[in-house]
Amino acid sequence: MSDSVKYLLSEKDLPKSWYNLAADLPEPLPPVLHPGTLKPIGPDDLAPLFPMSLIQQEVTTQRMIDIPKPVRDVYRQWRPSPLYRARRLEQALDTPARIYYKYEGVSPTGSHKPNTSVPQAYYNKEAGVKRLTTETGAGQWGSSLAFAGAHYGLEVKVFMVKVSYNHKPYRRFMMHAFGADVTASPSVETASGRAILEKDPDCLGSLGIAISEAVEIAAQRDDTKYSLGSVLNHVLLHQTVIGQEAIMQMEIAGDDPDIIVGCTGGGSNFAGIAFPFMGLHLRGGRKRRIIAVEPSACPSLTKGKLAYDFGDTAHLTPLVKMHTLGSTFVPPGFHAGGLRYHGMAPMVSHAAKLGLLEAVSFHQLECFAAGIQFAKAEGIIPAPEANHALRAGINEALRCKQEGKREVILINLSGHGHFDMQAYDDYFCGKLKDVAYDPKELAMALAGLPSVPAVA
Repeated sequence: MSDSVKYLLSEKDLPKSWYNLAADLPEPLPPVLHPGTLKPIGPDDLAPLFPMSLIQQEVTTQRMIDIPKPVRDVYRQWRPSPLYRARRLEQALDTPARIYYKYEGVSPTGSHKPNTSVPQAYYNKEAGVKRLTTETGAGQWGSSLAFAGAHYGLEVKVFMVKVSYNHKPYRRFMMHAFGADVTASPSVETASGRAILEKDPDCLGSLGIAISEAVEIAAQRDDTKYSLGSVLNHVLLHQTVIGQEAIMQMEIAGDDPDIIVGCTGGGSNFAGIAFPFMGLHLRGGRKRRIIAVEPSACPSLTKGKLAYDFGDTAHLTPLVKMHTLGSTFVPPGFHAGGLRYHGMAPMVSHAAKLGLLEAVSFHQLECFAAGIQFAKAEGIIPAPEANHALRAGINEALRCKQEGKREVILINLSGHGHFDMQAYDDYFCGKLKDVAYDPKELAMALAGLPSVPAVA
């Protein structure tokens, strides 16, 4: 049989709770620190930015967190998402490996991001918030928060990294269609943006800079909160509907993954697929190879330092312990804009420290080649971010061919590439190039890490 197979769940199988990896970790996460006192922060320190319901999710060690019924009702528009057996890709690769992919491109905005934008908008609406500010790289998160904001009647202000603002206009148009206000970052609308532009008028922007602008605006009005699309514990928590569904679907398929693969920028879609499987292992199940795949141009897990750092460039956020390239690091322009963050989610970083995952990185040309190979076989054009996961998954399938192993590979296909066709056209025209970060710039950014006592 060469046709690919789809494994569907019914609405009654939609998870009723999110899974919290913190409940099963053998070592607790290092505390979040106040940058002034270097003491652990409390809920009140985060209250200017987030509603208390999300702050509680950020710090809890409770294993399962109930998903509110109104959130589940919105989820039903696209969840449970399908799992596919990629038989045509297996045939094209002539591999004995069995390849599955969980497809998150069926959401209203074409990626996994609404899994968290919807609950974040819901909790903010319940708290009486009128407006949300945020940043976005490639635009998946910005369009998802715009969608959720429209659903709950919230104003949404998005600072979009300038290189992606220019490369991906259709994502910007989608945000406008949902009613969001979108500004290229760095901008003249904030003090942090103006300071960056004064130093470098041609700055391409970064997620760290866009976060600074969004946080600055949120802090200026009592009716406004900040919303983040990755990195924080509560964001990763919301994404675990992906892995929980995948566990059920793999059981229906009569298979069990040996290898789980996800692309990583801030860590949200990777955590969504990986954390529920990590939890099975930590509660006594078998250990699987779990692979986090990042861009070689912005390799926080593979080249960064595990240290306390700011989540933004202007140092308006608390200090978190994570794999970081330095908060002032500005990666070169490449098309996987959603993977251009200087740091990795603290919980993903902690899982890496504990040996629960392995990290690899690839340049964009080999990732686009994998995406094209996948599209020809499976009929889905992936987002540039998802191409990184496909590159690693295909490499593992070819290794299985070489070694004669029938391993089971599960890939999280985090979104489609329908708004990324300019990138694909550039690839086919030979305009797309592999870009490398400046080692001197990285060294300078890491040299500027805040000094935190080892006991912290």
